[in-house]
Amino acid sequence: MELYLKVRVACDGGMSQREAARHFGISRDTVRKMMAYSVPPGYRRQAPVRRPKLDAFIAVIDRWLDADRAVPRKQRHTAKRVFDRLRDEHGFAGGYTIIKDYMRKRDLRGQEMFVPLAHPAGHAQADLGEAVVVIGGVEQKAHFFVLDLPHSDACYVRAYPAAVAEAWVDGHIHAFAFFGAVPQSIVYDNDRCLVAKILPDGTRKRATLFSGFLSHYLIRDRYGRPGKGNDKGSVEGLVGYVRRNFMVPIPHFASWDEFNLWLEEQCRKRQGDRLRGESETIGERLLRDLVAMRPLPASPFDACDHASGRVTSQALVRYRTNDYSVPVAYGHQDVWIRGYVGEVVIGCGGGSLPVIRAAMSARRLSSIHCITCR
Repeated sequence: MELYLKVRVACDGGMSQREAARHFGISRDTVRKMMAYSVPPGYRRQAPVRRPKLDAFIAVIDRWLDADRAVPRKQRHTAKRVFDRLRDEHGFAGGYTIIKDYMRKRDLRGQEMFVPLAHPAGHAQADLGEAVVVIGGVEQKAHFFVLDLPHSDACYVRAYPAAVAEAWVDGHIHAFAFFGAVPQSIVYDNDRCLVAKILPDGTRKRATLFSGFLSHYLIRDRYGRPGKGNDKGSVEGLVGYVRRNFMVPIPHFASWDEFNLWLEEQCRKRQGDRLRGESETIGERLLRDLVAMRPLPASPFDACDHASGRVTSQALVRYRTNDYSVPVAYGHQDVWIRGYVGEVVIGCGGGSLPVIRAAMSARRLSSIHCITCR
């Protein structure tokens, strides 16, 4: 290393590589290598290892070992058995050692690898779960939105009668208000309410409403691999926790609003828990999450589907296969439509119409909507 340093200093001071080779008694190729690398690079293999006696039989060995996965472990090929079969059935002329070394390396390549999870503060994961509830005396399926902060394990839960895009966005807005801050990034699955299409290169084409929501809050969206729930294992586990602890026994509430207020209270109570392996409570760790999160924007996102329509001669407005009645004075006029998670609002210019209550489609979130034209 001393010679290495002297040569580099001498050449850096103006000595030519030819002169340095003559002065230090080394070849010009060695001087050229010393100038190319700040420290000795060591031996570098220029070509892969050649195994002339084994290479022709690797495909046969791999076929035998792949077939072994379907047989009992105690009846699988050992290196000795592979060596015997190659010698007897295929005329193998090599030795036992190269087969044993190859099988050992092949076995190492097939073993699982695990990376300890470390969740930085200020990031979140989101998902939807399902459970049976009784609302207003009617047993029905609840689709509950869950936002999890993996660093602190703090959570927010809100339930809806249907898993539609408006429910996803409305759940986020209430979660941000609950925490008083916005996560830097959120991990999602590939729900069709969020991702309209996955392109061949893996790029996600976002749904229109979801794209506007991300733009409003400046959230970096990340996605798990299709069918791989462990990519967002923290929120997946939380969905199960919520179902086992908040939905057993089956909840009975008079309305969805009452149910959601109760869920918020359970989330607040959980912040006093200290999870196994942690020295701090969820609420104490949540403080670090909140410091790393973004502040809320001046106004919340308008979580609704935007559409336009025209009042028919029968004073009806069509929205998502449903007809909504409006006063006949607004017949044949163009209107704008806002489909919220709990109501449909129809506006017509600068005028105003009385509030009309109309039945909703079962595909949407509520059986009754307020329709206001103004």
